[in-house]
Amino acid sequence: MAQDPASHIDQGSLSAIFEGNPSATQPVLQCVQVKPIAGQQGGPERFRVVFSDISNFVQSMLSSQVNHHVHDGKLRKGVFVRLKSYQTNVVKNKKIIIVLDLEVLEHLGERDKIGAPQALDSKTDEVQPQSTTIQTGGFYGNNAQVPQQQSIPQRAATSSSSTSHANIYPIEALSPYAHKWTIKARCTNKSDIKTWHNKNGEGKLFSVNLLDESGEIRGTGFNDQCDQLYEVFREGGVYYITSPCRVQMAKKQFTNLNNDYELTFERDTLVEKAEEQDGVPQVRFNFTSIGDLQSIEKDTTIDTIGVLKEVGETSQIVSKTTSKPYDKRELTLVDNSNFSVRLTIWGNSATTFDVPPESIIAFKGVKVSDFGGRSLSLLSSGSMTVDPDINEAHRLKGWYDAQGRNDTYSSHANAGASMGAAGGRMDPVKSCQQVKDEELGFTEATDYFTTKATIIYIKGDNFAYPACLSTECNKKVIQDNDGQWRCEKCDRSHPKPQYRYILSVNASDHTGQLWLNCFDDVGQQLLGMSADQLMEMKENDDKASEPVFQDAACRTWMFKCRAKMDNFQDQQRVRYQVSAASPLNYSAECTKLAEMIKMYSME
Repeated sequence: MAQDPASHIDQGSLSAIFEGNPSATQPVLQCVQVKPIAGQQGGPERFRVVFSDISNFVQSMLSSQVNHHVHDGKLRKGVFVRLKSYQTNVVKNKKIIIVLDLEVLEHLGERDKIGAPQALDSKTDEVQPQSTTIQTGGFYGNNAQVPQQQSIPQRAATSSSSTSHANIYPIEALSPYAHKWTIKARCTNKSDIKTWHNKNGEGKLFSVNLLDESGEIRGTGFNDQCDQLYEVFREGGVYYITSPCRVQMAKKQFTNLNNDYELTFERDTLVEKAEEQDGVPQVRFNFTSIGDLQSIEKDTTIDTIGVLKEVGETSQIVSKTTSKPYDKRELTLVDNSNFSVRLTIWGNSATTFDVPPESIIAFKGVKVSDFGGRSLSLLSSGSMTVDPDINEAHRLKGWYDAQGRNDTYSSHANAGASMGAAGGRMDPVKSCQQVKDEELGFTEATDYFTTKATIIYIKGDNFAYPACLSTECNKKVIQDNDGQWRCEKCDRSHPKPQYRYILSVNASDHTGQLWLNCFDDVGQQLLGMSADQLMEMKENDDKASEPVFQDAACRTWMFKCRAKMDNFQDQQRVRYQVSAASPLNYSAECTKLAEMIKMYSME
């Protein structure tokens, strides 16, 4: 006779978990509810799960690395699971579990809810939950009204430092609604101190990337916090960071981490070095092979790993915008895709580089360039790890020792040259309605297309911005009180700006319309004059610019566009950016239409 699944449930284990009972390390429970949680568009998917031990039930949150059990249909209402790794905490007198790893016990089948479990609520006089050997912190943060109890068993407490930080939040659970929290994280990258100067004053900042087993987040310190904390953080070190510390929406233009939020250190933010490093992973990578670089869009930031084949000499270039010298060194990497790529490192990394050839190097945060086909450049926020103790490095080392040392390698240079000779990327021609129906730009990847459309309207307000006069800078300048125009990037002032177009154009075809964004080169094509000229007309006579916009209307162009999701005032929208525009080639259009007509001819 088959054993009753109820006999496998560790009855009373939920209460034991929160009491610190070491016998409840990996309890078997029944899942009585699985429910998705509404989150920010484009953010990580979240699921709330309710687990029962027959006596009690408790609400839980799945960490993103466990979501696949729901996607696969294995974790559903009525099944039985073993919690293998989890964290506990208390919020508003309710006990919470965040699940980092679990096993679905499929051999026990699926049953209706067993028994009549009661909610496992906390009382204000109960002790706080604590870390265990399979836990690294709490999900919602400490309840400010619940006192710390030093007599709680501390199975993972190997030092006084861990004992004083019993409730550790996972980075993945941080949000603006969390208040009392501490995270334990590794500093995987620390930037240099950066300064700025504008009409509102001047200041300085630095940032760090922080990692725990649940995710990554960026933290930034401004001015006083920059002075106080910059020397505290060391790359590779593990730290306890305790609120008050502001959690806010991440500025995606400054970070490539997969987190909707970022931290801003405040005056009373507490940062302490952790003596023990248990439960905190090293740098987390998402590798792209060298052979796949041709399919990666220009300016994308990636991670890659390869064998160091060649090391170039240090050289120096002078920036056209700042006139400052920069040291650089070019490395050649290969991998088992039998492709090679040139990767440039900069500054101190270039001058102090002493890694021997045939070492394995993992790079995090390199920018893809189309210079010479495909090449890579290590960003200032990036990092490199020599001979990392990870599976990808071991496999690459084994392959290179067995055969790679004597292989020949292809580069991406030839592929890039052939594309350039053919006139660049051949983007598909789409109608306005096809662009919307196919949801171009709705994914993380950038979509490219060409559309034939007629200009209906060009917005006449805010059609240009004052730009820096320095060659290839183009950054916006701000007028100081003395009438000079200051560029924060170049740290220089100019007697006047150069105006550049930022046009918003409504274009239409027979299927619908799109709002297109056009920068200076395209704007000069559409309007037939420079932004400086048009701005001068507008300043002399406010209505003098109107005929220019009217003349540009009702003209048909071939627009080469890219579609990409954009964040504007905390809302996501698709932005259609025009990279090039050309007048209709009527001969080619007639030939194309004739070919289309032949497709419908009857034999």
